[in-house]
Amino acid sequence: MPHYYSQGQVPHKRHTQFRKPDGGLYSEQLFSTEGFSNDYSLLYHIHPPTVIIGNDTPVDVRPKVAEERMLKHRCFEGFNLKPVQDYLQSRVPVLVNNDCHISLAAPMQSMTDSFFKNADADEIIFIHEGTGILHTQYGQLSFAYGDYLVIPRGCIYQIHFDTPDNRLFIVESFSPVVPPKRYLSKYGQLLEHSPYCERDIRTPQLVQPIDASGDFLIHTKKKGMMYGIHYGHHPFDVVGWDGCCYPFALSIHDFEPITGRVHQPPPVHQTFDAHNFVICSFVPRLYDYHPQAIPAPYNHSNIDSDEVLYYVDGDFMSRKNVTRGMITLHPAGIPHGPHPGAVEKSIGKKDTQELAVMVDTFHPLQLTEAALALENDGYVMSWAE
Repeated sequence: MPHYYSQGQVPHKRHTQFRKPDGGLYSEQLFSTEGFSNDYSLLYHIHPPTVIIGNDTPVDVRPKVAEERMLKHRCFEGFNLKPVQDYLQSRVPVLVNNDCHISLAAPMQSMTDSFFKNADADEIIFIHEGTGILHTQYGQLSFAYGDYLVIPRGCIYQIHFDTPDNRLFIVESFSPVVPPKRYLSKYGQLLEHSPYCERDIRTPQLVQPIDASGDFLIHTKKKGMMYGIHYGHHPFDVVGWDGCCYPFALSIHDFEPITGRVHQPPPVHQTFDAHNFVICSFVPRLYDYHPQAIPAPYNHSNIDSDEVLYYVDGDFMSRKNVTRGMITLHPAGIPHGPHPGAVEKSIGKKDTQELAVMVDTFHPLQLTEAALALENDGYVMSWAE
């Protein structure tokens, strides 16, 4: 996020001597996701964060693509994904392209014996079910139902769950995740017409640094391979940090909907922006208040974008037979709209309680083998009912 934040101990000037009580130097680390030309943070470690003591044989974790090209509406029952004990093994890509990977996960256990770093992609983890704490070098972030956890690439983390049954919707972005430009001032502040503001953004809370030596395994994902890299010091030995690049949480329940006299187009729901795709939040809101308004969305052609909708909770007046955790994919090139009868049924309705996350990509998505195993084959014909 664009605003500056500081926690713990930092020296008066960057890149200057910053000494421990015993006279030794703290180790400064610059953290940025785009070299030296974008937002960054400076972290101060008790030990150098570079001490590698071992490497494991890398494992291929590339998604197995089943369909590269398609022009067909698809539907996937996300909650049919079977729970898995291990967090990393639970992450299952279902829709992928060169800009993002969309995954589902149903982890049952916390990460306790190792850490994770995605060296390729920013991660947006939407918490559908479960509570817990995200542990990072920057501190701790508690999370609960409806939270987006936005984790910049290269950030080392552990995720701890309070609950055995957890459901996550994960988007990996191979470009930085930022707020929509139209909601930012030229200095980076979220403007008055933005559907959320800085007060809604939760930053990590720095805790006591862990000064420990030993063997600390960081699973590092890079170009479809998972590398097991062993470090000689605990990665959470940070005594202070400051800057503008760090993980944060934003609750979908704090997203304020933009409404109007007639039906508003999907961009009013946009929450995050990235290269060649956007993420939107559909939240409970009042319907349109023109006396002749039709609350149901109008039919529209996806000429240049694939539309993915992840259904979280509530009622969806434009769709039949919606289940929690369902994913619909409406690919670019063919129109889609409300199911038969939904338009008339929506007239006169005053509000909706729907909750959903949408991902619109401007390059086609590919289906993985895991997605096909979750598919509801009858969806494509559901407009003929």
